[in-house]
Amino acid sequence: MTGFRASGDLSVMDLKMDALLLRAVDYGENDRMVTLLTAERGKIGAAMKGVRKAGAKLRFASQPFCFAEYVLAEKGGRNTVTQASLHDGFYDLRTNVGAYYAAACVTEVCDLFAMENMAAGPLLVCAVTALGEIEQNLAAPDPALVKFLAEAVMLAGYPLSAGDCPVCGKKLSGRRYFDLQTGAFNCSDCAVGVPASPSTYDAIRSALYSIDKTFPDGEGAHAEADGYRRALRLLRAYIAYQTDAALPALSQYVAL
Repeated sequence: MTGFRASGDLSVMDLKMDALLLRAVDYGENDRMVTLLTAERGKIGAAMKGVRKAGAKLRFASQPFCFAEYVLAEKGGRNTVTQASLHDGFYDLRTNVGAYYAAACVTEVCDLFAMENMAAGPLLVCAVTALGEIEQNLAAPDPALVKFLAEAVMLAGYPLSAGDCPVCGKKLSGRRYFDLQTGAFNCSDCAVGVPASPSTYDAIRSALYSIDKTFPDGEGAHAEADGYRRALRLLRAYIAYQTDAALPALSQYVAL
């Protein structure tokens, strides 16, 4: 929601919108520059003045993973956060190293895929949902992160499928191969792509089923823990192949 400020200065406009904080960089002595993910405008950069001071009113809104209603004063193409009302700070994510890094992977991928001045409502919902699911399962965040990455890559326009072999049509069994170009699993006879274990395939299939309950036959609703970790490595490779992005948070997480 947008509107003009009541100050009478028509060159300044207030922007009020729900947003997830993706990044924050210290600036000057007490300020921060933040990157926010919004439904209406995609990524937005803004200044937060004085938030590094002890007792600063908006300090909470410059913290990692903050999901809040932000009010931004926009003037001359620059934004300054003037108010914020917290929806969820996901504070428990900071109590577990693995969960913290998993959450950092969520914001990292959002930062990669979201664009400025382009609506990103589905990605915002996907990210906030993932942070909540990771927070609910601090000791085992892999399934929630695999599900998020699978949905995020598809929202970004990159295909991902785990059905029958798209080359020959056979039902997959045993060793599979994942095509980094098409995002599809292939059978061992066709052998298109990089090798992928059955547990990796099951984890991806489980994620796709949790995203879309109408996924064929309802199969793949469960996967082994090691499969999720393998799936994370595969999805990291897929995103890197498609975007050339380094994804340091995701690389660090799979190395834990």
